[in-house]
Amino acid sequence: MLNLSAANLIGGLVFGSIGFVAFIYGKRMNLWRPMLLGIALMVYPYFINDDLLMIAIGTIGTAGLFFLR
Repeated sequence: MLNLSAANLIGGLVFGSIGFVAFIYGKRMNLWRPMLLGIALMVYPYFINDDLLMIAIGTIGTAGLFFLR
């Protein structure tokens, strides 16, 4: 079921935007890790209903962009 709480909408927008930027960066630099993490960050908010779980996964994914270079 779709969760339309404010935290879910804002979290999806923030992490989706970070994922989009990571995807474009990875595509231009021919790096597959940022591309895959960017796609994952753009898609996962559609499947997670819990706000705290969504923020936790997004934070881990965003940290992965910096630590998995």
